[in-house]
Amino acid sequence: MTDLSIQRATSQVQAVLVGQVHAPQVKAFFDEATFTVSYVVSDAATRKAAIVDSVWNFDHASGRTSFESADAIVAYVEAEGLAIEWIVETHAHADHLSAAPCLQEKLGGKLAIGRAITTVQDVFGKIFNEGTEFARDGSQFDRLLDDGDVLMIGAMVGLTVLKVLDVFMPGLPGYVD
Repeated sequence: MTDLSIQRATSQVQAVLVGQVHAPQVKAFFDEATFTVSYVVSDAATRKAAIVDSVWNFDHASGRTSFESADAIVAYVEAEGLAIEWIVETHAHADHLSAAPCLQEKLGGKLAIGRAITTVQDVFGKIFNEGTEFARDGSQFDRLLDDGDVLMIGAMVGLTVLKVLDVFMPGLPGYVD
């Protein structure tokens, strides 16, 4: 993580604490089966939002999937009248499947993930013997994020990308993970 990234995230939090900018609204959705928390981060002034780390439910015993967790996010977004700008994955998830494509289809928004996803795609493409039809260049996403990148949510700086152990984590002003 660069000093600039830490400075940027720190200044965002400080600006919220002294009232220079308003804090984002953060709604958490806990998936008990995977012990995963998904978030909707929104700008109250513009009603713009981002979804972070969505869950596509998978029942290991039956091999079935469902969108129960994603549907809860969709219901919240619609009830709050939010417009989704970003659907962000903080990293490749080993503990659950991502509902990002489903949410994008239902709610719109652009998909974003850290640029290191290309390494993950290459490794797992080889493990699962995927041919050349499986793109390993991150092209499944609208934006590949680098350390220090900033994603705007409405009129506020909503997410600053912090690189921690090659995992991209959102730095949310006014929010401590």
